[in-house]
Amino acid sequence: MIVFDLLCGEGHRFEGWFGSAADFAAQKERRQLACPGCGNAQVERVPSVSRVNLGAPEPRPVAKGPAQGPGAPQRTPEMEGKDPFAIAQMLYSRMLDELLTKTQDVGKDFPAEARRIFYEEAPARAIRGVASAQEHDELVDEGIPVARLPLPPGKLN
Repeated sequence: MIVFDLLCGEGHRFEGWFGSAADFAAQKERRQLACPGCGNAQVERVPSVSRVNLGAPEPRPVAKGPAQGPGAPQRTPEMEGKDPFAIAQMLYSRMLDELLTKTQDVGKDFPAEARRIFYEEAPARAIRGVASAQEHDELVDEGIPVARLPLPPGKLN
């Protein structure tokens, strides 16, 4: 199963579960998709939030305090006294650093290299690179698992 973020013509965002990208395209072509909120049949895919699994997290020390308990956010000493936005930026920066160190940059060859890896014509490995919106959609339509990641210009290489 694959989950796509969808947007109707009225601006309602929702997600849809499909057997494949081709299944989504076929349902859209047959006009079988509609917004669950308003019934609008003008449905388009929109970029999804990406999740990158880079292995098991390293254990971190947790500060003890009154806000600690079941369901309470766990704070590390370096997070104390910082606002949630600053914490989110710090975590995003760590994720980007790890992503950039554990992937190979193939630049504009990304679509071709992703296909070679998917079809086992090249060694399996984690790659990153550049693809146009059309190239990205073509890869997804082929069933090749790719994700768009918003990287700040200074972090590209």
